[in-house]
Amino acid sequence: MIALHDLLSADAALTAPGAPVCRDGAVLLDRAAFRARVAALIELVRTHDAPRCALCIDDPFEFACALFALFACGKEPVIPANATPGYLADLADAYDFLLTDADLPAFVPATRAAAHIAHPIDPHAPLTLYTSGSSGMPKPIRKTLAQFNAEVHTLEQQWGALLGDATMLASVPHHHIYGLLFRVLWPLAAGRAFDRAIGIEPLQLQARIAQCGATAIVSTPAQLSRWPASPGFAALAPAPRAFFSSGGPLAADAAQAYAALHHAAPLEIYGSTETGGIAWRRQDLGDAWQPVAGAEVQRDDDGALRVRSPHLDHDGWHRTGDRIAFDADGRFRLQGRLDRVLKLGGKRVSLPELEARLALHRYVAQAALVPLEGVSRERVGAVVALTEAGGAALRDEGRVALAKTLRRHLADYFDAVVLPRHWRFRVSLPFDARGKLPASAVAAAFAPRAEGMEVLAETSVDDTLHYVLRVPQSLQHFAGHFPGLPILPGVVQIDWAARLAAGHWPRVREVASVDRLKFMAPVSPGAVLELTLAYDAARRRVQFAYRLDGRECASGLLVHREDA
Repeated sequence: MIALHDLLSADAALTAPGAPVCRDGAVLLDRAAFRARVAALIELVRTHDAPRCALCIDDPFEFACALFALFACGKEPVIPANATPGYLADLADAYDFLLTDADLPAFVPATRAAAHIAHPIDPHAPLTLYTSGSSGMPKPIRKTLAQFNAEVHTLEQQWGALLGDATMLASVPHHHIYGLLFRVLWPLAAGRAFDRAIGIEPLQLQARIAQCGATAIVSTPAQLSRWPASPGFAALAPAPRAFFSSGGPLAADAAQAYAALHHAAPLEIYGSTETGGIAWRRQDLGDAWQPVAGAEVQRDDDGALRVRSPHLDHDGWHRTGDRIAFDADGRFRLQGRLDRVLKLGGKRVSLPELEARLALHRYVAQAALVPLEGVSRERVGAVVALTEAGGAALRDEGRVALAKTLRRHLADYFDAVVLPRHWRFRVSLPFDARGKLPASAVAAAFAPRAEGMEVLAETSVDDTLHYVLRVPQSLQHFAGHFPGLPILPGVVQIDWAARLAAGHWPRVREVASVDRLKFMAPVSPGAVLELTLAYDAARRRVQFAYRLDGRECASGLLVHREDA
């Protein structure tokens, strides 16, 4: 191992110039090539007088070289969570200049003239990463090179003997702390090569293993869960020495699949940008989390996990947003979040931040997001109260087009994996009598109502309501109506129209008669219906009309009692 701040020192140049750094296809770039490239990028960095640089470089080798060029020049690297235009615009005050892949001079591997020149680096050089805070804007996490150095030494102490000379293959980006540590900094300090490929998929694994020999895989739960079913995955040879997973818990069945195929479940790492690594587990050995070497953990009065470790920027205890419970062996299990920050597809996202961004769109009056259970992959759902313009867009363009518009709006600020996939549009959000917005009420928008239908969208214009309803496949009213050809009973359609009308116009609680009733087309399980309700208070009646696939399928008049 070498200290990260010594990578450009005179001793490193003399003692281990041939230490592997990066595999670029069949080419192995060593520490001398790394130092030569850093020297070239130092010349580029010196053309900027300003101190703070946002690094938005996708190539992991170029990123590593640029990172240490900045350290060598005494500048502060700023690593945004993503490089979308809106996100970078929000961070405009956080950096002075930007480096992207396109800004770098051509890489010439044979140029090593400057490889032996020493460039001192401050062991406590600052580095700022951005993550999602518990509310509002992206949150800066300022760390030092010394903290990263402490963590890579912990990783090597914990798993270095297991990895040996393995090349690190990764499917995670290096602009988040997990990818930065595992695919770039740890290999650099340990003299272990990392793969230059930006991403890796199961079908590419065998080809990469054939070139690299011994390997270790750095990935996320979402990716790892899909891999065992991929062709050829069970026959990887030689099998990777370890699979690392972080960003959220790995499903138990996925962990067992790896144990069955490769005789060991993935090594799951639990931590955060603020804390670094806190604990680890291998689910074939147990589902509880074991603190990493040097980390101490305790449980606060409200169940919150507190941690103290050399990976922090202070010697005290750090309180996290995770609730835990200890077992008799001093290990712990996670019991949910105390705040509203989630990890989706391995990426950390603040629900309040998503809500705030949605509310900036002219179609959105208010928005509430909630994590959804019971879907095949981790997801969030968005319940949106629409403005007049939003309601008009819903009626004119449809629910699907409106959802796409709002997703495009969010895509300027967030990675696609964290964007809501499930949408409900409402006239207003489900605030309770105290003016609170319970998470349970928001979640209820994604389940069938007591009456049986799912309300996907609703808008209101004067005395007219517009609904988009989904007819659940499992609706009990299909039983016996009719065997082999289920059809939604007409009386249910009348009941739904009456109940929805009464929810907005209390006078329509008691229906005296149903006039001009027509049923023009059958409604099958899973159908999506458009329902229009128009209230004529003077004549005490509500005209309703259902449309299916653009054609009217039922209509009528609900006449209520005068004293209702």
